Amino acid sequence: MLKFLNILVLVVIGVIFQVNIFPAYLADPFKPNVLLIFVVCLGFRSSLRFGAPGSFLLGLLQDSFSGMYFGLNAFSFLFIFILYHVVAARLYTGSKTLLVLGTVLAVFINASVQFLLLLVFSASDGAFFAIFGVIFPQVLTTALVSVLIAQFPRAGKEEFP
Repeated sequence: MLKFLNILVLVVIGVIFQVNIFPAYLADPFKPNVLLIFVVCLGFRSSLRFGAPGSFLLGLLQDSFSGMYFGLNAFSFLFIFILYHVVAARLYTGSKTLLVLGTVLAVFINASVQFLLLLVFSASDGAFFAIFGVIFPQVLTTALVSVLIAQFPRAGKEEFP
């Protein structure tokens, strides 16, 4: 029960930073995606029973604050979780470097999945430049935040429930 409370507190702190603090101090393309870092951690270290609904709910939470199409981040976060969960069995997931590299790759995967979903289900012109035009500043800032998050020691077991 305490583990769930710790995860909930971390998610609330991440949402506060992503929604309130980062937009107040950082320009638009330089906003890191903290919830995507949580999805990467879930993909590497959690079970499918807990991680899949958790990553989908994190995506819905980000969709509710972002103002974009509802469900776009939810499906891309779920895709990233499933991809990382399958790959996690073959990697040493306790590595801090893997968390940072996985986060960088996850930003690219997130942008690609969002672009493909918009291409298939929407008639939005200029979606490519809107998504991929700001990807490099977002990759840099998200990687920097993931480096900072990777420095915190993990308490307890290696895996989430």
